[in-house]
Amino acid sequence: MKPSIIEISNLRKAFGQQQVLQGINWNIEQGKVIGLLGRNGAGKSTLLECLLGLREADAGGSKLFGQPAGALNDEARANIGYVPQKSELFEWLTPVQLLDYFKALYPRWNQTKVDGLMQRWGLAGEAATKQISKLSGGEKQRLSLIRALAHDPKLLVLDEPVASLDPVGRRDFLQELISDVIERDTTVIFSTHILSDLERVALDVAFLQGGKIVLQGALDELLEGKNLSLEDLFVEVTK
Repeated sequence: MKPSIIEISNLRKAFGQQQVLQGINWNIEQGKVIGLLGRNGAGKSTLLECLLGLREADAGGSKLFGQPAGALNDEARANIGYVPQKSELFEWLTPVQLLDYFKALYPRWNQTKVDGLMQRWGLAGEAATKQISKLSGGEKQRLSLIRALAHDPKLLVLDEPVASLDPVGRRDFLQELISDVIERDTTVIFSTHILSDLERVALDVAFLQGGKIVLQGALDELLEGKNLSLEDLFVEVTK
């Protein structure tokens, strides 16, 4: 059995009277590629933020690489790639300036990968020197993905990573995820509401409902065991 990259214990989070996360326990082994599913408002973003230590939990907590998420050392931080649901880019910079800034922070920065992705994803040439605030939503999301992939992270956390991309852009990103990240035994957890995209890449799924992980497992086994499509399974589990 491979070691657990993520260990979540009794994680609880409320906003006012609304209990969003209700005692989640969840271990994720190295190399797992997990799609996190749940209806809007189920708490997927809150769960991802809490597991990364970006939002303080009310109780419980999480460990990444065996360390408390709120007290990671520099080596652990350098092994994490994260794309939030809402772009958090320095919009007064250009893409080249932004990536140069992050390059200085990561010892394993893969410039060859960055150059290739910038070219393939339409961010080379004029777009590379345009102020980020003037880029389209899809271009900003591609840039966020490049930033997250550039240092070859061992853990990749993606919150609705392709929501702003057109079908071609989503396909290109998923191909990159399959050909590169999965082959390097990277652990990936990503939330999405686009079920067809999930079926292309996720090997495992987890359903968040009522503040808890109510069902998880290998996608193929879950679908075969219930003789349902993923869409039907989603409706059944989250109703």
